[in-house]
Amino acid sequence: MNRRPVDYSLYLVTDRGLSRGRPTPEIVRAAVRGGVTCVQLREKTRSTREFIAEARAVRDFLKWRGVPLIINDRVDVALAVGADGVHLGQGDLPLAEARAVLGESKLIGISAESLRDAVAAESAGADYLGVSPIFATPTKTDTAAPLGIEGLRAIRRQVKLPLVAIGGLNAGNAAAVIGGGADGVAVVSAIVAADDPERAARELARHIAQARRTCA
Repeated sequence: MNRRPVDYSLYLVTDRGLSRGRPTPEIVRAAVRGGVTCVQLREKTRSTREFIAEARAVRDFLKWRGVPLIINDRVDVALAVGADGVHLGQGDLPLAEARAVLGESKLIGISAESLRDAVAAESAGADYLGVSPIFATPTKTDTAAPLGIEGLRAIRRQVKLPLVAIGGLNAGNAAAVIGGGADGVAVVSAIVAADDPERAARELARHIAQARRTCA
């Protein structure tokens, strides 16, 4: 297995519906310039061909900057574009089947909405967990009740995998999430919908870096 260490500290999840008409690759480029360390490309409405074309454009930019590209849900798209991995929800392709297709060199992240989900995903061989929702969020309405910082801490005590917190996160609460045991802060609207995605990312990265120094 040949896999480089991953910096999950500022994890961008794209959402074309929040980008105010700006192309996703444009948002990604600005966010990475601002300090985003990992990108999950999420696309629910485009055709497979359109998704692949967009993923390739994003991959070509990220590759030379050492920033991993994770594809949401679509194992086929991840394979087609040579992405670094996939992120799967509880209702998506089972982890074992995804691993059989992708091999050991690719990252597989799993969404966990409870301690039970988190422990099961770790046992099944996930590489990292997307713990959600930490706080209430308008981005996704089909999620469980918010875990809060205490729910995040409970998962941290039981699970050794990297934890990427998501759900209602922004520059105002990113530090609290790192203090609660998260290895990374995942955001959608805080960057994608921002007037200046680069500046928004830079502000988030600053708060995360300060929190990590405090927790060290």
